[in-house]
Amino acid sequence: MTHISLKDLIALVRQHSPFYRELYRELPADPELHQLPPVDQKAFWEANTVDNNQLLTAPHSEGILFKSGGTTGNPKFSFFTGEEWETFCRVFGKTFAANGMNDEGRVINLFYAGELYASFVFITDSLKYTGKQLVQLPVGGATDYASITHILTEQHANVLVGVPTTLLHLAEYIRREGPGRIPLSAVYFGGESMYPDQRAFLSEVFPGARLTSIGYASVDAGLLGRADLSCEPDEHRVIDEATILEIVDDETGVPIEEVGRAGKVLITNLTRSLMPILRYPAGDRAEWVEPPGPDRKFRLLGRSEEGARVGPMTIYYEDMQSFLSAFAPYPVSSFQMRVTHADGADTLELRLVPRDGTPEEASRHTEALLRQLALERPMISMLQERGFIHPVEIVWLHGDDLAVNARTGKLRHVIDERKGPTS
Repeated sequence: MTHISLKDLIALVRQHSPFYRELYRELPADPELHQLPPVDQKAFWEANTVDNNQLLTAPHSEGILFKSGGTTGNPKFSFFTGEEWETFCRVFGKTFAANGMNDEGRVINLFYAGELYASFVFITDSLKYTGKQLVQLPVGGATDYASITHILTEQHANVLVGVPTTLLHLAEYIRREGPGRIPLSAVYFGGESMYPDQRAFLSEVFPGARLTSIGYASVDAGLLGRADLSCEPDEHRVIDEATILEIVDDETGVPIEEVGRAGKVLITNLTRSLMPILRYPAGDRAEWVEPPGPDRKFRLLGRSEEGARVGPMTIYYEDMQSFLSAFAPYPVSSFQMRVTHADGADTLELRLVPRDGTPEEASRHTEALLRQLALERPMISMLQERGFIHPVEIVWLHGDDLAVNARTGKLRHVIDERKGPTS
């Protein structure tokens, strides 16, 4: 299967997916897209289990399986048939031609592999479908920077692909321990945003290299957007042949069509039927840059309420809530996550309201909370130790000190201040 119509996809999931059958139970026989309720992520992942799965439309008897790269204590698995995975990679691979990939590229892949993580395998397979004459150098992001630098110079590589944190630390090593500067034709990054200070630094170490997003995708939702030569930082275009991307009002859920108005991203995937994705919250906020039309351009504005993107990881609000509610020494009644960026890396600030006592009394338990967080969410500690993110900060507050939506008074779960305040 390479593409399925929305009508056929809805009919399929109502017949074969217990989760969607129940979700759509009250809908008319032939509903329009806007009539479908957005998926609740918590319910989606509770249904999408390894055993007794209530989401899939058939047994997963062939293909490939991945696990989300987030920090959650409850693993999230993504199921693909072999044909769906091939379609995913083929459609994404074709986007490289419009994004400046040239023949004779010698491409070092610095994404991550292992433990059911998708990014390295996804980029390796996608590069097969660029339509360009390339040599792939499958190095991997866990390789030490001395070895990467050696391969980079020995093999005359001219293209790097990877997450910004890996690329930045490699650049720091090259400037400090290596040749200082290396000429490249392009650097493709994905998995997190690239901020102006980071772009400037990479341009110093890799003079003449074009810095561009590799595209917008996730193993959960699939293809979300592609970049081309017309795209400014954080801009992408909808991949109409594979997805329906909506930007909806944060409060009402009504689709937004006008340019420049921010909302949440919902994605409907038209190339996956085993693990169906219909009006699934991608976890990001965005705005349209162009009026309605083919391959419409949009701009990403940071994470939405579902989770905070901190460096190369996603911290889901629900997961952090589970951790904090189980912190026995000093229970937390409510909280929000604030993300900032300085000195080339992101900082996660946990803004906590103690259930009992004052913020001053609660602050005595900060070190214990950080130790417990490091123990139960080791990925956070690993990224801190490698310098990919700054240490987590804890701030104890009164309830009325937490930020709320100015229009509705509702608590803002995630405050992303890397691109300015959002509501």
